[in-house]
This record gives sequence, C-alpha cells and structure tokens, in this order.
Amino acid sequence: MLEGTDQTLTALSGAVTRWLAEFEKALSAADDASLAALFHPEAHWRDLLAFTWQVKTVSGAQKIIDQLKLHGVGAARFTIDPLRTPPRRVTRADTQAIEAFFRFETICGRAQGLLRLVPGINGDYQSWTLLTALDEIKGFEETVGTRRPQGESYSRDFQGPNWLDRRTEAAAYQDREPAVLVVGGGHAGLSIGARLRQLNIDALIVDREQRIGDNWRKRYHALTLHNQVQVNHLPYMPFPPNWPSYIPKDKLAGWFEAYAESMELDFWTGTEFSGASYDPEAGRWSVVLRQANGDARTLHPRHIVMATGVSGIPNLPDIPSLKNFEGRLLHSHQYGDAAEWHQRKVLVIGTGNSGHDIAQDLHSNGAKVTLMQRSPTSIVNIEPSAQLPYALYGEGIPLEDCDLITASIPLALARKSHRMMTQQAQQLDRQLLDGLSRAGFKVDLEDETGWQFKYLQRGGGYYFNVGCSDLIVDGKIRLVQYSALESFVAAGARMNDGEVIEADLIVMATGYRGLDVLVRRLFGDGVADRVGPVWGIDEEEQELRNMWMRTGQPGLWFIAGSFAQCRIYSKYLALQLKACEQDLLPMRNPQQQAATKQQ
Repeated sequence: MLEGTDQTLTALSGAVTRWLAEFEKALSAADDASLAALFHPEAHWRDLLAFTWQVKTVSGAQKIIDQLKLHGVGAARFTIDPLRTPPRRVTRADTQAIEAFFRFETICGRAQGLLRLVPGINGDYQSWTLLTALDEIKGFEETVGTRRPQGESYSRDFQGPNWLDRRTEAAAYQDREPAVLVVGGGHAGLSIGARLRQLNIDALIVDREQRIGDNWRKRYHALTLHNQVQVNHLPYMPFPPNWPSYIPKDKLAGWFEAYAESMELDFWTGTEFSGASYDPEAGRWSVVLRQANGDARTLHPRHIVMATGVSGIPNLPDIPSLKNFEGRLLHSHQYGDAAEWHQRKVLVIGTGNSGHDIAQDLHSNGAKVTLMQRSPTSIVNIEPSAQLPYALYGEGIPLEDCDLITASIPLALARKSHRMMTQQAQQLDRQLLDGLSRAGFKVDLEDETGWQFKYLQRGGGYYFNVGCSDLIVDGKIRLVQYSALESFVAAGARMNDGEVIEADLIVMATGYRGLDVLVRRLFGDGVADRVGPVWGIDEEEQELRNMWMRTGQPGLWFIAGSFAQCRIYSKYLALQLKACEQDLLPMRNPQQQAATKQQ
C-alpha cells in the first residue's frame, strides 16, 4: 500500500514539475503557442498581486495568455513547494484534477501558487485553475520567525525605557503621524493591524466602543459564532485547541483584547471617526478624531483602511405608521439583554440571522414573541448543512494550505460548488423546510447558490438554524407576514383581518445599508463617486468590488467579510500598503483610473 502511494505521489509530482517547467519556459519566451498548449480552453487564472499587483481573475485560455504577456515580472524558479501538502488528486466544483502547491520568484518578490491540472485534448495535462499569490516583497519581509525582533532590553546593561514604557509612548502618537489609520477594531481591523505591524508599517486602530471587543461583548446574551472554530482564527495567533466549536461572544471579545495586546497593536478605544478630507498634493488625509474625554485629535495619515464590516448604517425602512407605536422601538444593533422582557410581548421584524437569534433569545427568557417575515429567507441547519462550505478546514491539512485553496477558487467555480452544496443542504434539511412551509414561513428555494452568495452579494437574507426554526414549526414563536400588516398602532401591529398584535417592544432586524452609503456620509460625494460600489460582485462576476485592493480614491482602502476572508486577504492588503509606502506601487487602482477618465 505504501509503495503504491509513493508511486502515485511520484507520478503526480512529475506531471506538476513538467507543467511548471514548460510554463516558466513559455513565459520567458513569451511564446503564445506554448502557453496555449498549457491551458485548458475554459481555464481560470487568479492573481493576488504576484503578476498584476491587483486582486484579479481572468477566465478563458486566450485572455489568460494575453494578460500574462502584459505583465513581465521576471517570474522564475517555479517548483513544487516541499513545505506544503504534496500534490494530490481532488474533486473541485465536480471536476477531478491534480492539485499542487508551488512557489516561485519575481523581480521584486517571492510568491506561492496553486495549480490544478486536468487531462488535455492531446493527452498532456493542462491547467484548469491557476493561482499566483505574492508572499513577500524582497527586502521588506515580515518580522516573524527567524526575523523576529531581538528587543533592546535583552542585555543586563540596558538602561532605556522598558517594553511597557515604549508601548505606552508609541500608542499616544504625540510626536508622529501614523502611516495608516484603521477605522474599526473588530476582526477586520485587528487582522489588518497585525499584518501591518509585521511589515513595520505604523498603523493606528480606532474604534468608538469603550473597550476592545465591545462590538461582540455588547451584543445579545446568547450569541455565538455560527461557523466552527477552525475556520475563524486570526492571523499569526490561532485559537487554543481546547476552545468550543462555536465560540461564545464574550469569549471572543476577551480574545480580541488579548490579541491586540499580544500583537502590540496601537489601538484607541472610545474614539469616533466622523470623516476625512484628502489633500492630493500632500498625499495625506486630514482626520479629526473625537475621544471619549471630549478631546479632539487631528491626524494626517497617508492611508485610511475602513474596517467597519460589510454592513454600514442600520437600515430602518420608511414605515409612516411606525410612529404610532407607543412602546419601545429598537434596531437589532441596539438590542441587548432579553431578561428585562420576561413575560412581556415582543414583535421582531425580519427573518435573517439577527431576527431569528433575537426572537429565540427573547423566547428563552420568557417573552411572548411574534416574528414578522418581510421576504423569503434561506434556511439551513447549523449542522451539518451550514458547515458544508467549510469541510476543507476539517480535513487535517495546515490552515495556511486551506486558506490558499480557498483563495484559489474563482467565483465562477465557487458558484457551481455552492449550487451543489445548496441542493445537498435542502435534501438534508427537507423535514425542517417542509415544516416551515406548513407553518407559513416563506423559504427561499429560488436562489440556487444559497446563503454564501447571498452574503457576498448583499450581506444577508439567510438564517443558520440553531433552534428558532424549530420553535416556529412547533408554534412556540408565532409567525406573521409583513404583507398582512395594515398599520402600526399605539399597542402594536394591526393586521389586515383586524387583529392587533400587542407589543411592549418592537425590534427592527431589518439589516444595514451598504458601505456605499457610509462612504458618502463620511467622505463626501466626490470620494464616493471615485470609489464606486463597495462589496457585492463586480460586473464581470469575478471579484468583490473594491475589497482588499486599491480603489479609485488614493489612500482609501476597505477590508470586510468573514473571519476567514479577513485572515486571508489582510495579507494582500498589507502587502499593497507596504508597496505603496516604498514607492513600488501607485496608490490608485489603474482600472478605476481608466474608468474615471472614460466618464
């Protein structure tokens, strides 16, 4: 058995080595015919900075060849990476392929990649998918491992300030300006802050909450993460192996504090960012930050990274009769402790994750809860259905390998995979979905790509069932439809049949407005117009819009998404910022610049 395994690995490695050698040779010669022979006609190439200095996907063999020839980066020394998972046969998006990690170098950097080979027309292997990703910039490597700092106080004779003194002084920013201002101190802000720290880029994180982790700590009591712990590590510092599969919010909040301290991140809490203006001549922003003690500080960073999440400003639908309600009205982001609503009547409007979780939290604390549905919602059981997209992270291969595999999947193939997973989830959850339909719940079965593409396109519209759906099926939480609402009245909601659903509290779990609205409010129309839409899939259906990359506004960047997305793409955002700081890269996205000129 072992001998056969060794022979298989040798054969797979030989196929990959031959392809990489031919690819390097064809690149060097800019040989169209040789390159064409290496790519399947329906191939996909995803580049994370290594060739294009962009986060970019190109589909179709001829388009890939044309783009490769545009970017002469001196790519060479292609070889299978011996430190990663060896070449193996896999099935991705219902296609069998040889999957192999490799590494290479360019003029300015060291890079890594992931190759998937399928049999070609002539019997030779061709690339079906190719990922090329910058790993480090030569001369500006991360200060980790063998490059870790020694520290000044290792000598007994050292007489200067100790580590704590230096950290306190650095975080005050009394005598310098940060190169980067990170707005938002959740997992996105912490991820990019840690990456920048390891690249020796001076970055300050600001957050309006009074304590690091309050963005989780202050949320409703029963909240936990809805995907498992192995998917959600932050960069450099994985969660302990004894942590629960689904992390409670307060445990996570405490970890955020420990993480910021361990990563030596400069972090101002109780600090409100209310906007900024950009000086194109100086290449700097002017930012006024208002602190909890009433003081205002003006800073002039070269870059602002918005790390405020996918969702921006709370969405409150314009319902004229809502002003008639005389009870308490909250948006879901304001909802906290359910205990005060014990044995009282609550109406929750909205059936995404927040609406369901709040309704369940209230019910478990003795409230009489009615859930009002506004539109069809995708429902998946937390296990196993909601975890299907994360199966890779449970296979036992290193986290870094899982992340590179995840980054290597172009959206076109991800869409195909999620159609398959959505069909599988609907079969697994058939009993629950049928029960919900009988209860009058409108389950969204029309969106074939399921919850994850809803997240990528609009940040919501789904619920991971951790029990609330069962309460609806059993009639323990009442369900009504928004379409049956006549108007809100002083006591609650009057329905079309004349019934008044009484409520002491109405919770509007109606989501958030897009980041575009937040950008326009904070930076003005000019900047918003230059940047364009943020989040959602672009017109070519290849990448998320303006995420983790240069935008049309010099010095303005965005990071958002899941823990895994922020862990993966914070690396590439940080590398771009380092390249800009070292004048290796212009600060404006060239594609955005061309589009602006055409307008």
